[in-house]
Amino acid sequence: MKVLIALIIALLALADSGLSEKYDAFTNVNRHIPSIEFEMRYATEDNFIGRSIDGYHAPLCYLSNEAAAALVKVQQSFQQEGLALLVFDCYRPQRAVDHFVRWAKALDETKMKSSYYPNVDKKDLFREGYIAAKSGHSRGSTLDLTIKGLDMGTPFDFFDPRSHTDSDAVTKEQYKNRMDLKKVMEENGFTNYAEEWWHYTLKDEPFKERYFDFDIRAASRP
Repeated sequence: MKVLIALIIALLALADSGLSEKYDAFTNVNRHIPSIEFEMRYATEDNFIGRSIDGYHAPLCYLSNEAAAALVKVQQSFQQEGLALLVFDCYRPQRAVDHFVRWAKALDETKMKSSYYPNVDKKDLFREGYIAAKSGHSRGSTLDLTIKGLDMGTPFDFFDPRSHTDSDAVTKEQYKNRMDLKKVMEENGFTNYAEEWWHYTLKDEPFKERYFDFDIRAASRP
């Protein structure tokens, strides 16, 4: 019995340590940058799977403190031009990534194909790099976003070569909009993932090798 009690205490301490680290190391961007607009797709049914994703219990954006601080500067830069950011996803629990992988292996689940991957066979999603077992989002310094109201040529999470940042299959105006986003993000320390115009990671991210798995929930902190 004493051994069991000691084990329970140790597990509770470990859980509390992880929670404390989240509070210390991550920022609730919805709360701290309220001028940004949010459309957190994975907490809803409007995503490439067609249902809410594991780990998303609230439509909230959490980022590492460093990434959130850099994002403040990005938003301020666009506000000077009368523009604003619209964010789709931020920190992503590893269990959400695991959900994506399970879904991708279920080849008969194609509810959202016409909207998100009309030109890709589902069996090819892994091979073509649209789904992977690990995501930079789980390290806490990657986010998906756009400039509110501007046409970027494809929707967010559209699995297609047209979503590549430098795609020549979009109009000049759409390309310019992508480059405007890229320029300001890079000026403030972010780097773009070339296959997705909406995907940016803080260059000096604090957790380069760690993949977090805490749920996204509404809370009084952080």
